[in-house]
Amino acid sequence: MSLRITQGMMHTQLMRDLNRNLGRMQKLQEQMNSGMKINRPSDDPVGITYGLRYRSELSTNEQYRGNVSMTTSWLEHTDSLLSQTEGIFHRLKELTVNGSTDSNSDEARDALHKEIKELREQLLDIANSRLSGKYVFNGQLTDQPPYTSDNAANDITDATLIPLELGTKVKVPINLSGNDIFGKPGADDNAFQIIDQLLVSLEEGKVEDIGNALDKIDSRLDQILSMHAEVGARMNRVELIDSRLKDLEINLETMQSKVEDANYHELLIKSKINESIYQASLSVGAKIITPTLVDFLR
Repeated sequence: MSLRITQGMMHTQLMRDLNRNLGRMQKLQEQMNSGMKINRPSDDPVGITYGLRYRSELSTNEQYRGNVSMTTSWLEHTDSLLSQTEGIFHRLKELTVNGSTDSNSDEARDALHKEIKELREQLLDIANSRLSGKYVFNGQLTDQPPYTSDNAANDITDATLIPLELGTKVKVPINLSGNDIFGKPGADDNAFQIIDQLLVSLEEGKVEDIGNALDKIDSRLDQILSMHAEVGARMNRVELIDSRLKDLEINLETMQSKVEDANYHELLIKSKINESIYQASLSVGAKIITPTLVDFLR
């Protein structure tokens, strides 16, 4: 049994082929316009799954980098405050040495008293320092000043650390307790107690007591240096974490690009090829559709 090819069948097949070629051209044109290989889930169901996963990981990585930035700012501020505190204690030690001799006149002791009093005020300002409106040395009680002016030697600061998550199961504390830096209440080397006793000793002219304060100053300065070293270690760790997060971001963006981004040069070549195929289809189709009843009568 022979199969008869009718004119209608030829026209149907022609239109089907033309629509297929046109659909390919439209898809290529859409990819060129958007710059994306995947414009809807049906374009690549597997690829869209990987693309969404990379987007999620990039979003998480961005949050970690934001925490790194906050941690760096906090630690750098703390580092600066500790440097200032060390400067105050070095100057305090110089003044204490100068005041521990009997050769000082009343005027000289008054001058020492005034400068040490100013150092106390400066130290109190550092102890109550804030960053972005939050007190630095009062643990989680960032809305409350840790030290009072009149009773700083007996103030107890919150020792709770504030850890920020910088990666999966990676947390770094950003703060230090004020008591760890300036001394616990009642301790012989409490910074404010040392200064308060020095001021009293200068007022009363007790030279021996002034000299005895040197060991206490050295003890507190050693503790401040120890805290400063801890901050430095944290800063080094945060720098390494930030470097790793930057590398991870580049890798994720590269993988995402391979899955989602279109290759413009490749699309341009394919678009030209499909355009030629479509034009050829139209040319052939014109010859198939042209015959009429008059052509058959001829």
